[in-house]
Amino acid sequence: MSAQIAGVMRGPLARLRALSGGWLQNLCLLFLVLFVLVSVFAPWLAPQDPTYGELGAGLVGPSPEHWLGTDQGGHDTFSALIEGSRTSLVGPLAVVLFSTATGIAVGLFTAWRGGWVDTVIGRLLDVVFAFPALLVAILAVAVFGKGMTAPVIAMSLAYMPYTARLVRGLALQEQARPYIAAYRVQGHSGMFVAVRRLLPNIGPTVLAQSTVNFGYALLDLAALSFLGLGVQPPAPDWGAMINQSQAAVLQGRPLSAIVPAVAVTLVVVAFNVVGENFGDRLAGRDS
Repeated sequence: MSAQIAGVMRGPLARLRALSGGWLQNLCLLFLVLFVLVSVFAPWLAPQDPTYGELGAGLVGPSPEHWLGTDQGGHDTFSALIEGSRTSLVGPLAVVLFSTATGIAVGLFTAWRGGWVDTVIGRLLDVVFAFPALLVAILAVAVFGKGMTAPVIAMSLAYMPYTARLVRGLALQEQARPYIAAYRVQGHSGMFVAVRRLLPNIGPTVLAQSTVNFGYALLDLAALSFLGLGVQPPAPDWGAMINQSQAAVLQGRPLSAIVPAVAVTLVVVAFNVVGENFGDRLAGRDS
């Protein structure tokens, strides 16, 4: 029976089924799809220009013209929320793509070479791992100035050890399996075996880790914008929206701060739920 299940799990259809889970995972997955669609089509979905502030319309409550009201500067909160989803998608996506690509390369290289190479690179990764990503991003801003480019690059380097250590551990486990020895006996190069044969087997777990990293990267970049070091006004960003709405909260108009805060929380939670469930199901374990 176990052999039959393993054979079915190798099929493409079973792989697609593995992506489906309980109602919570499906709900989170649907929410993330909606988040991506809103981010992509934000310029056409936003009813108003979020950078345009109406004089005398600051801190207006919800109305047919402003569905979620306005902030202190008279900017439409709903439009800013939609446009802000673009930076909340692009920034973390760049961090995850760069950190995952470099982490896979470093992890496979250290696992395959072993010896002193593995030891030296492992110690270097431990040093980088010791610094929180948000702290590294703040240091990058202090050196290169405010904006998104420097923090994204810095956070990519800070997140890289997570993937590198995961890939190294998985690669060492895979190297002990018979199929690796069989490919080596056949004369295949180490690069071929590592990239074409070993990497697809550990790919699902790496994908799950990258999904979780996306949520954390989004949270860190939002915190950076909240501190005024990330996306700069008038460009809309969820973290910056929370920062700019502090005065509104003190005046009894907390909606402009609550809405982006809830959006950040929901997206981060959704990515964590989907990432962990994907990791379990794609690895053939019960969630």
